[in-house]
Amino acid sequence: MSFFEAFDLYNILFLDIETVPGNREFEELNEELQELWGIKCRTLLRKTAEELEFDEIAASYADRAGIYAEFGKIVCISVGFLTRQPDNNEPLLRLKSFTNHMEAGLLDDFADLLGKHFNNPDKFAICGHNIKEFDIPYICRRLLVNQLPFPRMLDIAGKKPWETKHLLDTMELWKFGDIKNYTSLRLLAAIFDFPSPKDDMDGSDVASVYWEERDLDRIASYCEKDVLATVQLFLKMKRLPVLRSDQIVIVR
Repeated sequence: MSFFEAFDLYNILFLDIETVPGNREFEELNEELQELWGIKCRTLLRKTAEELEFDEIAASYADRAGIYAEFGKIVCISVGFLTRQPDNNEPLLRLKSFTNHMEAGLLDDFADLLGKHFNNPDKFAICGHNIKEFDIPYICRRLLVNQLPFPRMLDIAGKKPWETKHLLDTMELWKFGDIKNYTSLRLLAAIFDFPSPKDDMDGSDVASVYWEERDLDRIASYCEKDVLATVQLFLKMKRLPVLRSDQIVIVR
């Protein structure tokens, strides 16, 4: 049995998150955090403190702070899980998003879902694209910042690799041991010939949509498309048919 065949599709929670800078403007940070972002900015822009202008530091905060859990926050977690349709036994994907301007509330609702329905890492798995490098560490760090308890599926600090086999990363699976490159979900959608998740906006637009439009619904819709694309990719990896539109339900 191959690695891909070993996982039960109906015991996997597919996941994606959207993050933004923790404040709308760099100037809203306290003095210490402004200084610390300036230090980080030197590395990001490869400049010395003397070379960096204030406007450059502020612009880099708007563009890049959302990537870092120390300076950003989560505004959306979208999930998807497959069930069997009773009439024809075909898979049905249910998509749901957790959004909240108050990050603690969003994280608490998501943790509640894990605790009630996906609480056994020996039975269930969490799957996403680049989740081991980004989504899962980001969620865990923000849980700590908000002083919230870890759901069992995310209680992974200090765990050995074989103790986190319930975290499935489609980007890592696609590497087949290659450690040199990043492969985007959009590129994999193109080569496997299923719809791209990037038809309305991309990750660089999320911060402006959030801080300028406060449009959590639009962000959730975008995030759900990433989850759907991850599901379609995983199905392709298992050499199964991708889902049709009538096999997808969005739960509000």
